[in-house]
Amino acid sequence: MTGTDLYRNRDFIPDFDALMAEIEARSCALAGETRMRRDLRYGPGPRQRVDLVFPPGEPADAPLHVFVHGGYWRSGSKEAHRLVAAPVLAAGGIAAIVGYELMPETRLGAIVGQVRAAVRHVAAIAPELGADPARFSVSGHSAGAHLVALLAARAPGDRMPPELPALRALLLVSGIYDLTGIPGSFLKDEARMRADEAADWSPATSRHMPGPIRVITRGALETAPFQDQAAALGADLRAEGQAVELRSEASRNHLSILLDLADPDAPLGCRLVGVVADS
Repeated sequence: MTGTDLYRNRDFIPDFDALMAEIEARSCALAGETRMRRDLRYGPGPRQRVDLVFPPGEPADAPLHVFVHGGYWRSGSKEAHRLVAAPVLAAGGIAAIVGYELMPETRLGAIVGQVRAAVRHVAAIAPELGADPARFSVSGHSAGAHLVALLAARAPGDRMPPELPALRALLLVSGIYDLTGIPGSFLKDEARMRADEAADWSPATSRHMPGPIRVITRGALETAPFQDQAAALGADLRAEGQAVELRSEASRNHLSILLDLADPDAPLGCRLVGVVADS
């Protein structure tokens, strides 16, 4: 596939549409089977909302876990990603699935700020939800992993020290951490990311805050940018003395890895159960 854009995952996943349909179907099924609080507002925009998914019974001091969806910053929704709550519930935790405004109408720096604001808001209301804000972890897939990485980092675009939540663990799944290739990729007409935004908001050139463990993974079948950037971020964090676990999910691509993340019995879903339970 010489000349194919390595960021265009559709070109490398023959059953792309079927996997997307399965992700949405599993999200719909979970929403019909669990107690939820939908569309909790954390900001003024129509997508600045959080869906909360609760375990059975009345939780008390439960672990709290936030998930941030992907879609290359220009698509995706919290509604289509509720399936990731399943391992959180298996660990007795409360899941918060975050939505945010999309590019190109919303610039990347604003999206980073929205996700940070959402996570701070969820932490602030944790006691009234039955959650312990000290038992707080986050995960994200694809663009969501990029945004989650900046929940514990000061990026070049942060002119002042950012107000960051206190987190126990970050699980980064199939993320892009060096954005410099995005403005010239197939996304140039969809996300319209500028070169200055890519420079300002790349975790690869950010200063990462000590404290939380970072679990970084990607599918073994993913393309070179996802492989190389996961390894590079893991190496950089270890060089800074951060606690890092670097994984690769066998036989998984950029979408099937999300199904594994949402399955408590799959290796990656089991790891998410552990992240939540240990928080």
